[in-house]
Amino acid sequence: RVQVAESGGASVANGGSLTLTCTNSPYIYNYVAWFREAPGKSREGVAAIFTPHDEPVYGDRVKGRFTISQNKVDENLVYLHMNNLTREDNGTYYCAAGPYVSRSQYLDPSAYGFWGQGTNVTVSS
Repeated sequence: RVQVAESGGASVANGGSLTLTCTNSPYIYNYVAWFREAPGKSREGVAAIFTPHDEPVYGDRVKGRFTISQNKVDENLVYLHMNNLTREDNGTYYCAAGPYVSRSQYLDPSAYGFWGQGTNVTVSS
């Protein structure tokens, strides 16, 4: 069965960088996205990709700072590279996968059927 798992969450200093890894195994679903949830806030779409053919989609608050990519050798792995982190980026980050997601729904959490347990990112000042 499909299993999705995140790793790489950590505490980083303001302005720092961090890379999260999503393991999507077995590699069946090409639609993979990252979401995040801060305490008291709704789940927010961060980045999504239809691997490996489509241009990624990013949430407005992370454009230019975050990059989603797939490992070219091990297609089970999808990364979220995060730069210039601020306290606004604090939260639990989730990876999600699905068999088909229309491009207009790439950052819609209801479009994905498989979710990981989340990994925590803390940015300290």
